[in-house]
Amino acid sequence: MLGEIKMKNVLFLDIETVPIKEGFEDLPPGFQKLWEETTAWQRKNEVTPSEFYKIKAGVMAEFAKIICISVGYLFFEKRESCFRIKSFYGDNEKQILSDFNALLNSKFNTKKHQLCAHNGKDFDFPFIARRTLINELKLPALLDIAGKKPWEVNHIDTMELWRFGDFKNYPSIKLLAALFNIPTPKDDIDGSQVASIYYKEKDFERIKIYCQKDTLTVAQLLLRYKGEKLIQEENIEFA
Repeated sequence: MLGEIKMKNVLFLDIETVPIKEGFEDLPPGFQKLWEETTAWQRKNEVTPSEFYKIKAGVMAEFAKIICISVGYLFFEKRESCFRIKSFYGDNEKQILSDFNALLNSKFNTKKHQLCAHNGKDFDFPFIARRTLINELKLPALLDIAGKKPWEVNHIDTMELWRFGDFKNYPSIKLLAALFNIPTPKDDIDGSQVASIYYKEKDFERIKIYCQKDTLTVAQLLLRYKGEKLIQEENIEFA
């Protein structure tokens, strides 16, 4: 499979998400009740709904929102691999999704195109699809997978590829980058801090840079899997 992937047809991405409200107490009463019911089987007896909200709400599409989608694609100049990154980010989730979906519909809309993310099949792709529908938008072709057979779904997951069928393995992108000697900028933040930075500081630039770093690392990781050269820093462009 790896040899069949045409890198020029792949759109790499990463998303950053936060709870729809800063705290459990900020949810409307009806959604507080729904949160309690939805998470009852996951919570241990000593963990309150409010405590669990801080831990898990940001990764559940029904109780969270997207604040950044960073995408990137490979192109070639003078036999050098180049990478162009663009981000959609801010407070307006519907606008973020509209802009992202417009990109898919206009540039990545054929059967040859693929999406790639780390843990994308379990998180990024379904999260974007669910939030697209919640925001009353139409799914682009690459995310409209209802009724498709597994081999018809053009999604690449760098975590899944690393598993080689071992579904007990959940390596972080940070670990794999270290294993494959992929250079990454010194970490400013990690995923657990995104919600706090969003609600306390509204520092979208900081969040965007973090998201872009992971998008680039996904591309570098897939190149490593394929035994190809990494993208050099001077060949990275920001749209």
